[in-house]
Amino acid sequence: MRVLIPGISGGIARRLALKLHEAGHEVAGIDIRPWRDAPKGIQVHPVDVRKRAAEDVFRRWKPEAVVHMATVTAFTVPGGERGRINLDGTKALFDHCAAHGVKQVLFVGRHTFYGAAPDSPLYHSEDEPPRALEAIPELADLVAADLYAATALWRMPDVTTAVLRLVYTLGTPGTGTLANLLRGKRVPMVLGYDPLFHVIQEEDVVTALQLALEKKVRGIFNVAGPAPVPLSVIIRGTGRTPVPLPSPVLSLLLGRAGFPRLSVGATDHLRYPIVVDSKRFLEATGFQYAYDEGRILRAYADALPVDRAGHGGR
Repeated sequence: MRVLIPGISGGIARRLALKLHEAGHEVAGIDIRPWRDAPKGIQVHPVDVRKRAAEDVFRRWKPEAVVHMATVTAFTVPGGERGRINLDGTKALFDHCAAHGVKQVLFVGRHTFYGAAPDSPLYHSEDEPPRALEAIPELADLVAADLYAATALWRMPDVTTAVLRLVYTLGTPGTGTLANLLRGKRVPMVLGYDPLFHVIQEEDVVTALQLALEKKVRGIFNVAGPAPVPLSVIIRGTGRTPVPLPSPVLSLLLGRAGFPRLSVGATDHLRYPIVVDSKRFLEATGFQYAYDEGRILRAYADALPVDRAGHGGR
């Protein structure tokens, strides 16, 4: 299978590219970020997926499948640019797929699509709408990209489209939303709250993506690993110290005193859980995670031990 990965220079995307290449697939990628030590058999095109040069890659290389990983969640990216990357980039990608005969698309989304709200159900199914976006407007563009990708299920019936909503990843060297929260020696919590958090190891994410490709799944799927655990357990399991603070105090300290830089709205994620039901994906693919929660937390602690932490606020 000829697989094109927009966003190939990201950590998980690189691992996926290597695994697919080792499995005998032809792999190429699009990314404005360099991957200087990419293996000889993996082509990396340094272009923006929104530009004409990206469509030229589709035209010349003729991918059979596309794994869209060129979205961002970082709150440090200005809102307008984040919207252009997430929504405009996703629209451009599906336009290229429709114009050049792509047969399969995986859109890699996030379980934060559902939002953190006090009246949310404990387990979110794939049929639920997003909630509480007014509290975290920074997620709106990524939710819009997810919803746009889902419209391909009826707009492009000849393309096998899957929207995969992944839970928080933890791994080595420790990147991503939850990993950044845990980067310092002291991790903030909202006083009186200890929400459940899903975690999945990056290698298990790669396995899930490969299965979704090879099983040619169609539809919307939550992708999770082991059962969710309280945030305090995650903090202590990675060798950190939880610091419960009243919400107004925490908002003032974000990005200061060694605490991570988060959106003020993102503190709702420290109050209310976002827990997903992933049964639909398990039934469609037979996916089984290899890393339980203890192994995941130890791997993160080994990758970034406490004596090297403490720079989350910088």
